[in-house]
This record gives sequence, structure tokens and C-alpha cells, in this order.
Amino acid sequence: MERPAWAPRGIDITVPSVSRIHDYYLGGSHNFEVDREAARRATRFLPGLPKILRADRAFTRRAVRWAVGEGVTQFLDIGSGIPTFGNVHETARAADPGARVVLVDHDPVAVAHGRTVLAGDERARTFTADLRRPREILEHPVTAEVLDLTRPVAVLLVGVLHFVDDADAPYEAVAELTEALAPGSLLILTHAALDAVPADEEGVRGAAEVYRSVRAPLVGRSREGIARFLDGVELVDPGLVPLPRWRPEGPVEDEDPYAFSGFGGVGRAA
Repeated sequence: MERPAWAPRGIDITVPSVSRIHDYYLGGSHNFEVDREAARRATRFLPGLPKILRADRAFTRRAVRWAVGEGVTQFLDIGSGIPTFGNVHETARAADPGARVVLVDHDPVAVAHGRTVLAGDERARTFTADLRRPREILEHPVTAEVLDLTRPVAVLLVGVLHFVDDADAPYEAVAELTEALAPGSLLILTHAALDAVPADEEGVRGAAEVYRSVRAPLVGRSREGIARFLDGVELVDPGLVPLPRWRPEGPVEDEDPYAFSGFGGVGRAA
């Protein structure tokens, strides 16, 4: 397989990457045939998977614009993936050209691509770190260079928590993040709801197995289990709701049924 000019050296382009699979779902160009084949295998089980990812991205855009409207112009996006079209830094900058953004992912593929996209932008940086070790993220030199944590920051955990098993203490990690935030900061999160996917159990199980094969096991949680991540912050209206129902900008009834296969919410730190 020929390596395209945009592909960073040191990245194994023969192994599928969740970040690149999701880039493909979102209509991006930073993916390879091996990623597209994994995506096709998953969508044979759940044809609406791209709709879920696009609903997630649409929620993120609405939440970021709302945060800027509330005066929050600093963003820490953990589990950012590849910064494709309409990502956090583009949405924040469109709403406020002075917005500052740090993108964090544990996947070196996503970070390497991110560095290429963000090259030369001192107000939007990326580095490799793991949500399960929040102190490393908060104390990382890039975080200190770009963000002022004594002022309100919007922390985004979008489409990442359902890849973290309970054995890895995700609730404790999120609590450590939120406890470190200045008053007025925001926690913006989404989480897949596997029991809400409009497909039979075999389809859900088959798609989950594809993700497991690329080292990204999906964790199913109830709405109550997802809501626990927002303990310690005050939920803003309309609360934790299916993705299209969070401050919609158009008729919700026009949305694809797959778009409702996840919850999104925003909480404000006291």
C-alpha cells in the first residue's frame, strides 16, 4: 500500500484505526482501505452507524456554539479523534476567532494527523494522553501553554466514554477532571446507548465484535449509568437527552432513528 503524502511517518497504515474509521463515517479523507473495510463490516451489522457518528458531531457543534455564547472560549477535547471538517477547533473559531483549543487522544494515529492539520496554530494544539490518567492531561505542558485553567474551560468527552470499561475507573477519572475545573466551566459529553439502537441483538453484537477486533470494545451503559458521569456538575437544560433533542436547530422528527442511539448533555461546574 502506497503511503499518501499526508500520512505521518511511523503510522502503520495496514492496521485499522477507530479514529480513521470514524473519519470515514463522517465523510473525511484521512482514512485507508483497511479502515473502510472495517467500517463496511460494521455497517453490514448496523447500517446506521454513520448516522450515529454524524448525530454525535452535530451535537458537538451545537454544544460548542452554545458554550461560546455563554462566554466559554477555551476547550479541552479529550478523545478528539482526527480533526476532520466541523470539529471542535473549527466550530469554536467560527463562533469566536480567539477561541483556544487543546485536542487530546490516546491514539497516536489521531494525534499525528492532528499535528499535521493544526501545524502553525499556537491556539490549537494536540498531544497524546489517556482519559484514564486525567492528571497527566491537566498538567501537560501543552495544556498549560494553550489554556488558563484558572478560568472557565469546556471539557469535551464526546464519543469516548463508551470505549472505557468500568474496570478502568472512568467515573473516577471524570470526577477528577471536573473537580479541577474553575467555576463556570462546562462538561460536554455524549455516550452511545446500545439498547436504543434500532436493530436486533445480533446486529448490535456483530458491530461490537468489529470494534473489539480493532482493540476498541464498546461498553453499554443505561441512561442512569451515563448520568453518573455528570455527578458534581449542574445539568443545563434540556438535561441528558437523546442527541438530536439537545437544543435542536431543526425539526427533530426529521432525524434518522439511528441518530437517537446515544445521549448527550452539558453540565456546569459550581
